Amino acid sequence: MNTETRPIYEISRRATNILFREMGIVETIRFFNQFSIGRGDYTKDREKWIGDVSLDDALKSRSKKGAQGKESHWGRP
Repeated sequence: MNTETRPIYEISRRATNILFREMGIVETIRFFNQFSIGRGDYTKDREKWIGDVSLDDALKSRSKKGAQGKESHWGRP
């Protein structure tokens, strides 16, 4: 067991190199992306996309369109 304290930048660099070597670039990037905090304000953006639709209205609309074999507002049958 190593009891030496290393700077966080060195630990991050070593860990990244190990992930690249063991998993490859694509899977390493996908792994890091799951920890991204993102940008913007999802709640405000969502309001722009769907407006004042309540959950009940959305579910009713989806059920109705699904029964008719048409795509719903969200692009799913």
